[in-house]
Amino acid sequence: MRESLNEPVSVVSYYNSSSRQVQPYQLNWQGQIYKLGKIDFWHKTRRGDILIHHFSMGDVGGTAYFKLALDATTLHWTIEEYMTADQMEVVYERFEA
Repeated sequence: MRESLNEPVSVVSYYNSSSRQVQPYQLNWQGQIYKLGKIDFWHKTRRGDILIHHFSMGDVGGTAYFKLALDATTLHWTIEEYMTADQMEVVYERFEA
């Protein structure tokens, strides 16, 4: 079960000039610190004139999965969704053409 949150969070990230990519590294949420792993999915959306970068990734221990959003105008981070490892499951759906 995913929990929709949309809460402000503290994120430590770094920028790699060689690959020109931002990597969220550490998340501080509800008094707990999570060291983040690789980015599984990244995309951009717009809310009016505001560009939002969305990052989907787990912690390095494999205990939690997060969907984070970075507002490119204010540089504020938000946690959009959170799942624990026991809530994660892969579901494949077949679509008929």
